[in-house]
Amino acid sequence: MDELIDILDEHGRYTGKTCLKSEAHAKGFFHPTIHVWIYTQEGQLLLQKRSMQKKVFPGLWDISVAGHIGAGEAIKTAAVREIKEEIDFDIPEEALLKIGTRKHEVKHPNGIIDNEYHHVFIVELTVPISQLNRQVSEVDALELFDLDLLLHTADHENILLPQYQEYYDYVHSKIEAQIKKR
Repeated sequence: MDELIDILDEHGRYTGKTCLKSEAHAKGFFHPTIHVWIYTQEGQLLLQKRSMQKKVFPGLWDISVAGHIGAGEAIKTAAVREIKEEIDFDIPEEALLKIGTRKHEVKHPNGIIDNEYHHVFIVELTVPISQLNRQVSEVDALELFDLDLLLHTADHENILLPQYQEYYDYVHSKIEAQIKKR
């Protein structure tokens, strides 16, 4: 779905300008997105299998929930909205723990230029996975994996992208620290 989004500068600052997501991806404008990693107290990580209809990385087991922040939309509001839309999991904004912001620049073979600032959150899964309902147009499947999968992505075909291992290591450390706090 094409949506109106804010344009950022190369340092992640809002420019006051907006455009359609398709234009940002065509012209390489920086824009804000959310990444939400959902974990269990038992040390499992919820991943979604991206729909085969997705323009980038179709069929890849990927981040629990990810999406674009609408123009003028608050970051946590966007995260809660995307979680509800993609997997039908209701959470209050207070449940989200922001663990950082990540600059991401990649040119895909199909011409899409993803220049994004990912606002990265972790949140605990507080319902059985069987209660989640995936958004069919976005998500082909949902599955719980061992959290340590994040440490060894190169060992698993079609699960996450090994070129981002440093990012996954960071997410793993933050989730592990949250689990140990309880």
